[in-house]
Amino acid sequence: MSEENSTAGQEATGPQFAVQRLYIKDASFEAPNMPAIFTKGWKPEVGLELNNASRRIGDDVYEAVLTLTITVKLEEETAYLVELQQAGIFSISGLGEAELHHTLGAFCPNLLFPYAREAIDNLVTKASFPALMLQPVNFDAMYAQQMAQRQAQQEQPEAQH
Repeated sequence: MSEENSTAGQEATGPQFAVQRLYIKDASFEAPNMPAIFTKGWKPEVGLELNNASRRIGDDVYEAVLTLTITVKLEEETAYLVELQQAGIFSISGLGEAELHHTLGAFCPNLLFPYAREAIDNLVTKASFPALMLQPVNFDAMYAQQMAQRQAQQEQPEAQH
């Protein structure tokens, strides 16, 4: 019995992660060429821009925000533009600085993306456009690429001296 109690105590002092709340922070949908756009053949060009940001909002409490901007064009005309900020509040403790940065920069966006994808699809279909099911995104690879770019930028001024 005492071994179980000591194990439970050790777990409580290790890394902790909990989702407190997931929400849409901002959503925008524009279809500047409606209804004429519906008379054209549907062969869209889809542009996707992703950004994420995070900030501390309390002791061991962080807000992570995933921003998606989707521009769909038919030839040169914009069919629609969607911008969505999917956010979450997360309790995170017991991590080192590098692990915390990775959690906020890759793990949290991985959690937020399916919610953002569903919200965007709902907006698009309610505007009478064909469903837009965004492909999964590898936020771990994006995070690794950003870290490599930052390291290269930090090394570049040193090489010029």
